[in-house]
Amino acid sequence: MDMKFSEHDLIKYNKKALVALLLSQQQTMILQEHQLKELNSKMDLLIEQLTISNQQRFGRSSEKIDLEEQLAMCFNEAEVTIANLVIVEPELEEVTPRPYTRKKTKGKRDEDLRELPVNVILHEISEDDLKEKFPDGWKQLPHEIYKRLNFIPSRFEVEEHHIAVYAGKDNETMIKANRPVDLLRNSIVTPSLEAAILNAKYVNAMPLYRLEQEFARQDIKISRQVMANWTIRCAERYFSVFYDRLRDALLEDKVIQADETPVEVSKDGRSAGSKSYMWVYRTGKMSTSPPIVLYEYQKTRNASHPQNFLDGYKGTLVTDGYQVYHKISNENPDIHVAGCWSHARRRFANVVKALGKEKSKNTLANDALKQIALIYKTDNELLALTPEDRLHRRLLLVKPLVEAFFQWVRKHQPEVPANSETGKGFTYCLNQEIYLKEFLKSSYIPLDNNAAESVIRPFCIGKKNWRLIDTIDGAKASATIYSIAETAKANNLKPYQYFKYLLEEIPKHMDDKDQSFLEHLLPWSTSLPDECKKNNQ
Repeated sequence: MDMKFSEHDLIKYNKKALVALLLSQQQTMILQEHQLKELNSKMDLLIEQLTISNQQRFGRSSEKIDLEEQLAMCFNEAEVTIANLVIVEPELEEVTPRPYTRKKTKGKRDEDLRELPVNVILHEISEDDLKEKFPDGWKQLPHEIYKRLNFIPSRFEVEEHHIAVYAGKDNETMIKANRPVDLLRNSIVTPSLEAAILNAKYVNAMPLYRLEQEFARQDIKISRQVMANWTIRCAERYFSVFYDRLRDALLEDKVIQADETPVEVSKDGRSAGSKSYMWVYRTGKMSTSPPIVLYEYQKTRNASHPQNFLDGYKGTLVTDGYQVYHKISNENPDIHVAGCWSHARRRFANVVKALGKEKSKNTLANDALKQIALIYKTDNELLALTPEDRLHRRLLLVKPLVEAFFQWVRKHQPEVPANSETGKGFTYCLNQEIYLKEFLKSSYIPLDNNAAESVIRPFCIGKKNWRLIDTIDGAKASATIYSIAETAKANNLKPYQYFKYLLEEIPKHMDDKDQSFLEHLLPWSTSLPDECKKNNQ
């Protein structure tokens, strides 16, 4: 309670009483100042949280955005192209695959088009007109030739197989010609048709109901239920053995990157809305072995799932800060966990994005981002070196930056509220310190887990289109097929052609006890037909 004293009141007090009174008032002021600071701190925290929330909800996902992006956010792409931009007609070689852009050379267009079928269209002058123009006769000169690129929409044809049947003249003996091994015997589906379905759904994220509509527009009536049945059966019967071979190859790599994302499965025996998870594992981004991407569906986020998947693995697991992975490492001395610097910088980036460049200049969040950016820049400059030289330079150049960053975090952590975005960023970094430093022990460990997050993105994009998976069998089939699609893409293969080739070849070997045939089907096999490979490898 505030107390007011007049001059008359103060004269009545002796020196000792006045000192006590002054100290009491001073203590009250200190307490009020502390309360005010605490209130201001809470207010700043609320403002920060509100600003970050608004930025994440309404703001740009990146600080930079170019003119095309701004226009595309507001208008139809075709309208924007015509109304606002100068159109430069592309050369034909610009829209056909080439390893890289070269200066135009003689015969280059023919070289670019050598893999494409050619339909020659003649434009001639009638003989009567020629006689009129050249009454004394004429001679044929070489044609003037120009080329244009035509598009032929997908078309269907019926394969009608006739199996020859023979009988002896005595009618006692009858034989038939060999019937080829079919995909899903007694079904109308062919490798090319199923490959088109898989490519549409698992590469282009087209839900089966839309594919059903697209087929119907071409007078082909195949229900989504039939397509789903074909897909699940092909995944279980043919692709599962191939998936197991890819998993064996994955576990041989020195570094594996892992991530997971929730998915809803409507008929999994649990209440509606229960979360299932799609886990993803891929070879390390800096690995020298061919890239492999594998998905695995599980009903929960339990540690037992990655433990079972990684059974027998010896190497480094690159992940975010999810405790499940640390548990695996603690229980298995052969597995080491490396942290993700992209996650370490995330909360600091939230603050800078929310405040903007100018207002965030003198903040601790901005200082943290600068230091992490320097760590990235220095490490990225070592990518072209041999693994031995890269590790040496990491210890020489990058390690001091990492050590300085963590010393700086410890020094400034007490200066910010623990619940602030910057405070949470500091806490995350210190809790993950041993994992964030793991990359310094090997030249094959990347700084972050972005490679795993990027390969799980196609599944997340598809998930937005179909929202949920109907059955557990469908979820497992999706995991298997996404694995083959993403591994094919990572190895510069054409997913449709690769799916088609696998569906043609694997059924031929279903009765083989020896599975060595799988070696010739792997995405990096030199035995793959050229039609499976992209020309820009």
